[in-house]
Amino acid sequence: MSTLRAAVVQAAPVAFELEASLAKLERLASDAAAGGAQLAVFPEAFISAYPRGLTFGAAVGSRTPEGRDDYLRYWRSSIDVPGPAVDRIGQAARDNGLHLVVGVIERDGGTLYCTILFFDDSGAYLGKHRKLMPTAAERLVWGYGDGSTLPVYETEIGNIGAVICWENYMPLLRTAMYAKGIQLYCAPTADQRDSWFASMQHIAREGACFVLSCNQYALRSDYPEDYDALGADDPATVMSRGGSCIISPLGEVLAGPDYDGETILYADLDLDDIARAKYDFDAVGHYARPDVFNLSVNERKNEPVTVSSGAGPEATPNPTNGQAVAEERRPAYAEASLDD
Repeated sequence: MSTLRAAVVQAAPVAFELEASLAKLERLASDAAAGGAQLAVFPEAFISAYPRGLTFGAAVGSRTPEGRDDYLRYWRSSIDVPGPAVDRIGQAARDNGLHLVVGVIERDGGTLYCTILFFDDSGAYLGKHRKLMPTAAERLVWGYGDGSTLPVYETEIGNIGAVICWENYMPLLRTAMYAKGIQLYCAPTADQRDSWFASMQHIAREGACFVLSCNQYALRSDYPEDYDALGADDPATVMSRGGSCIISPLGEVLAGPDYDGETILYADLDLDDIARAKYDFDAVGHYARPDVFNLSVNERKNEPVTVSSGAGPEATPNPTNGQAVAEERRPAYAEASLDD
């Protein structure tokens, strides 16, 4: 496919309310499909909250009971992957014939991860990317991803991957994604600063790829009444102003940035523009200097505990403690140089 219609969804969930947030995602996915989209990208932490302004009661050397309860509420509204919420998002993709890229808060045991989930238009769950490096106070509540979830998926509409928020400022991570042949570079974010838009233009030009960035447009009223949100009591207070955009491989603005409210932005993407852009600059091709610079990527999964069953050499590690794990589609790209 050389052309496709893509959408970025600038909206907020019903914070800490999983059921209501999933219902809103289903409605917005239907709206995007009605607008002709074949791909829709949702913001970082859309299911079910970006906890903007919360301290979780933390100071160096202490935590408060109230902060622990804030974390409990966040944990309860997060999702298991795989799990019923993943199935429901897949159903929304299938019902609308839509490829979906969705920011979620993933619950794995007692730890939360900022994660992106990928679905094709049949509703099949392709896999996930966990944010490698939470920013600043996000590290209080989110664990670190590892190199085992850095996928680029080859689909009928193009090669799709995602880099979350300030991961986009990690030049080596961007280079790894370029090496995997990313064409539809999804950048879900919580950054509402003017500088973010400039970064999206830079990445699109640097990677010769389409960049689809989306942020929440969130009001105080999108959060619970008892939410300790930096003293913002007026329900109309803007907590996140959006700034979503779609940029071409030549750095041209195709949609946005929008700071006016909840919206869905659309653009028609000509994938042939990727080759046109790489004629000038291919960061991991003719413009690379592997004789001077070389990147090694460790994509091993890091398990804190591995259990070997049996006593012989045929014994295999059992990192799941007996729990069933849904198979994820193996990313279909030519492997970059990996650290074995």
